[in-house]
Amino acid sequence: MTRTGNRVIGLALMMLVSVVIGTVVVAAAKSPAKPPTPTPAPPAAAVAVTPKPTPLPTKYVVLTFDDGPDAEYTPKVLDILAKYDAKATFFEVGQSVRKHPELTKRVHAAGHSVQNHTWTHADLRQLGAAAFRQQVLSTDQAIQAQTGSTPGCLRPPYGGVSAAVRQRAKALGKDLVVWTVDSRDWTKPGVAAIEQRVLKNVHSGSVILMHDGGGNRTQTVAALPVILQALKAQGYGFRTLTC
Repeated sequence: MTRTGNRVIGLALMMLVSVVIGTVVVAAAKSPAKPPTPTPAPPAAAVAVTPKPTPLPTKYVVLTFDDGPDAEYTPKVLDILAKYDAKATFFEVGQSVRKHPELTKRVHAAGHSVQNHTWTHADLRQLGAAAFRQQVLSTDQAIQAQTGSTPGCLRPPYGGVSAAVRQRAKALGKDLVVWTVDSRDWTKPGVAAIEQRVLKNVHSGSVILMHDGGGNRTQTVAALPVILQALKAQGYGFRTLTC
């Protein structure tokens, strides 16, 4: 091949290389490198917020209701307590718990305390040791099945306390609880009499006895709203017993 032909071929190769390099540069300009995907920051750790407990009232009474649960009167008492935002302690009879377990569960679910009032409302002073244990422990089991808690308080029916009753209750881990203000509502003295017996004798720390079972409690149900209104107007709060 002549020297002139070699020059022509060389020029052609140089032009081809330039075209290829230009194409690569243009392609690179049109397709920029994809930026790296940022790693997401880990979520912030959840901060547990513990609600502050509601302080107990310093001026208070303890409302207690005996002999339930009763299909007619216990729901009415619960409705009234809810209306006035009042909590109470219910001393329940074991055989009535067995008959109306859903009411015991409702009492507990509403934030009230459910405690032991024996199986048959028996006078504990008249019982031997074995019968005493049966009256108390059977009631414990019935209440625990509905509330998940075993009562620590025992209210002896009729307020019947003796040295033997104290000793046997202590052996079962129970605190005996009676009352300081007796409405005597079980005598059905009239609505006004029930109201006056409570409100004339109450003071801070009083344990008030009323009934939601064991008989006709129409007068108790009628007196309860007036009692609660008056207590709240006098600045009383309400505590429950757990023992």
